[in-house]
Amino acid sequence: MNELDFAGKTILVVGGSSGIGNGIAQAFRAHGAAVHVCGTRNEAADYAGEAGSDLDGLHYARLDVGGPDGVEAFQPAFDRLDVLVLAQGTVVYRRGEFAMAGFRKVLEINLTSLMACATKFHGLLTASAGSLIIVSSTAAYHATKGNPAYNASKAGAVGLTRTLGQAWAEDGIRVNGIAPGLVDTKLTKVTTDNPKRLAGAIANIPLRRLGTPADMAGAALFLASPLAAYIVGQTIIVDGGLIL
Repeated sequence: MNELDFAGKTILVVGGSSGIGNGIAQAFRAHGAAVHVCGTRNEAADYAGEAGSDLDGLHYARLDVGGPDGVEAFQPAFDRLDVLVLAQGTVVYRRGEFAMAGFRKVLEINLTSLMACATKFHGLLTASAGSLIIVSSTAAYHATKGNPAYNASKAGAVGLTRTLGQAWAEDGIRVNGIAPGLVDTKLTKVTTDNPKRLAGAIANIPLRRLGTPADMAGAALFLASPLAAYIVGQTIIVDGGLIL
């Protein structure tokens, strides 16, 4: 038996159009699943040629989780769901999160929309005895001086993972999470495009390299598989040892 065979399974990755979410989506596809992804652009072709965005073989739909109505109005192109991965996220630099407009924007996308998506698909996940995976960040475990909203939202995501894990286990849904460290995506370009800052960051990672979306995908495959059948409410830190 291959516990990582997802043939016949349907996966949805919100935020799966690029970055960590895209890496997770392609990993599930490589293991046999039918994978649906959501992004903010009108169609998959709008991501053509963009680094960190490979939509080949994925089913794409537009979903903007930045407001209260987008998730509610979303009409999925499937009637079965085995794994829901919530990988949406944003950040505002240059102290923009100290302004309430920036703070609310980040909280809406990084935290509030997690609950909106989870509750929207609760019925389908109950029917399949499925798995919900919430992508947070190691920022949940330490201060991030310039980004109060990002930090609060990621700490909230870890708490939400625990609580939904406890609340929904009785429905047969396993809820767990992944907390990535420093992963090379468009959200981390403020670091990766600055050679001095990048060198300093890598020096703090025991494995001496950045994480990749594929690194995060390994944890997601594990959490969604029978190998993790008795794991509930946990967030796995996947950071190369960064916060040790």
